[in-house]
Amino acid sequence: MDSNNLVQFFQTGFHVSLGATTALIESLQDPQKREENFSQLNTSFDQQLATLEEKGKITEQEARSYLESMWAQSNESGSSTTSGAPTNTSATPSASSTNANTQQEIEELTEQIAALRTELEKQRQSK
Repeated sequence: MDSNNLVQFFQTGFHVSLGATTALIESLQDPQKREENFSQLNTSFDQQLATLEEKGKITEQEARSYLESMWAQSNESGSSTTSGAPTNTSATPSASSTNANTQQEIEELTEQIAALRTELEKQRQSK
């Protein structure tokens, strides 16, 4: 198997897993999305995979954008701190707690994705 094909395979698997996680979370949070996702179960397996892959790509782009904006904000606050500008120490604990919450959410989502990947692999092996 060509290394490019292998990378593409894993990237597609990641996007499908991420899309499935996103669809699951949407289904849990919004009854309308739940009905929409259940109605898509009648479509072909290939079409479902393509839909989940696309949803995963979109989610990945949104996550990257969010992380890049957080990174830019932390760099801006870091550059203003090093330039000698006064800092507001009362804002620091809330920022660190927000970062801790965000980190915890990322870890939980990563665990969910890993569980979904494992489940998909088990299903593939059983067929």
